[in-house]
Amino acid sequence: MVHNRIALFRTERGLSRKELADLIDLNPQTIGFLERGSYSPSVECALRLANVFNLSVDDLFSLKPFPALSTQLSVHKKS
Repeated sequence: MVHNRIALFRTERGLSRKELADLIDLNPQTIGFLERGSYSPSVECALRLANVFNLSVDDLFSLKPFPALSTQLSVHKKS
């Protein structure tokens, strides 16, 4: 399974699924499937999504679950 942070970055940018889909020439339903993890993106799709968010593909997708944001925030507060 491929894990992703699409929904996190999409909502952070204030984009609807349709708006994001339009930016990368995809169907809005596909964005939903990607966000739920029920569909793995092609390399081209992953690169387009990463480009929209100005991220590396590794920042957006992972083969293992991403750590909870609360965990990441608490680590940064201790530093």
